[in-house]
Amino acid sequence: MTYSQPKRRSTWRALAGAAAVVVGLVLSGCTAGPETGQTTAPQEAIGDVPDELREFYEQEVAWEECEGEFACATVEVPLDYSDPERESIEVAAIRMDASGDAQGSLLVNPGGPGGSGFNFVRDSAELVLSDRLRQSYDVIGFDPRGVNRSSAVECLTDEERDEARAETMPSDITDTEALAVLEAESAEYADLCAERTGELLGYVDTVSAAKDMDILRALVGDEQLNYLGFSYGTQLGAAYAELYPEKVGRFVLDGAVDPSLSASEITFGQVEAFHEALRNYVADCQTKNDCPLPGDVEEGVAVIDELFESLEQSPMTAADGRLVTVGTFFQGFVLPLYDSASWTALTVALDLALQGDPTEMLRFADLSAEREPDGDYLTNAGAAFTAVNCLDYPMPAEPEVLAEEAEALEAASSVFGEYLSYGALACEEWAYEPVLEPSPASAPGAAPMIVIGTTGDPATPYDWSLALADQLESAVHVTWEGQGHTAYGRSGQCIENIVDGYLIEGTLPEDGVRC
Repeated sequence: MTYSQPKRRSTWRALAGAAAVVVGLVLSGCTAGPETGQTTAPQEAIGDVPDELREFYEQEVAWEECEGEFACATVEVPLDYSDPERESIEVAAIRMDASGDAQGSLLVNPGGPGGSGFNFVRDSAELVLSDRLRQSYDVIGFDPRGVNRSSAVECLTDEERDEARAETMPSDITDTEALAVLEAESAEYADLCAERTGELLGYVDTVSAAKDMDILRALVGDEQLNYLGFSYGTQLGAAYAELYPEKVGRFVLDGAVDPSLSASEITFGQVEAFHEALRNYVADCQTKNDCPLPGDVEEGVAVIDELFESLEQSPMTAADGRLVTVGTFFQGFVLPLYDSASWTALTVALDLALQGDPTEMLRFADLSAEREPDGDYLTNAGAAFTAVNCLDYPMPAEPEVLAEEAEALEAASSVFGEYLSYGALACEEWAYEPVLEPSPASAPGAAPMIVIGTTGDPATPYDWSLALADQLESAVHVTWEGQGHTAYGRSGQCIENIVDGYLIEGTLPEDGVRC
């Protein structure tokens, strides 16, 4: 199960395939139907809010049966919290009713930015969340502003996304002409997003989304927010805690992002962590008889590096006739590194690719981009990912700065550095300036929180969890000694017992406990 994704080389052609991934899974549902009807927030849940926001906290919400066994609602929130009377936008929410006596609601966010909390609850909650947790809470998922069923960022059509993913990319961005091409394509993508999205594009930042979460909290009738956030969801949760420390209930932040890091520091951390995950995968592969990577770990990594280089020069064709460029191949290759349970499947796809057949790697890439076999894309995750990051992070894009960063990234990883460099080009011509600056999280007075880090996490490196736990005064840190992205729902009973024990009974683990 994956919840986020590294940045891509920032031509709009590459961004079209980028996504904050939540892989959809077909599940058998519970038999009981949801409670539906009109609801309003009780006054004790609303609490003390500014007069200009009161109408949003006091709105009537129509929960209606949807997707067979869930309740769905659309909530109105301000487009611009600095001028809430000007215009409102919609946030889509879904509720899985507790199978037992609910002790309240648990809001979940699967990551991103751009991940659909609606799809997570509908498709994956029964696999990720324990039976005991789902028995104890009504689980609420939502699509943050800019995402999917909520008022959404629009950039490319599905056909344009396919075309973009099939475009080849220059192998040497340091070349002046190639850089100019990428800058022009990034500007074209930015123009399309601005034209097709409109003013919403300037208001999908993380702080605004965290403020939406407080309206959701009140509208489900909870005086405090109970929250489980994965990956980018930890950044969203930390932003909420900073805004509303007195409204923090039981928080678990799994696969933590360090909010004090700049965009370039985040990219560098991911490159190092993904390269370490690659080495761990290669080492594991080489213990198996069917591994196509000969020699020691360094030799195995070199084979993969050479495969990427060959794809830069000569894209492959999959069984369905679609062209697989190095960008698409990279997207497929990265996905199974998020979970060591997928390493066997990665070996199969890699072995076929080394024989000239990229079909299985394209299947991974399509899962990452949330593309259906018929060509439909399930969400707008790639566009939302870019839109949120361009507002959340200042990204200097001077050519000499980008070239210096690219050199450092390639030194850190010959495989990943090239494809995660020049990310700032995505935002260079964005229609809206960034509204946030990186800064340490601070939520004095907030209730205790659990921050979880996985030692072999490629997308949110382990050190980030230590940093976030240190920044949040009331947080305790929990370590899972494992491989892949995030821990809860895939790491076994130790982490599950800790998380469930806190969310359900309020039992806080000791700081520094390891599983």
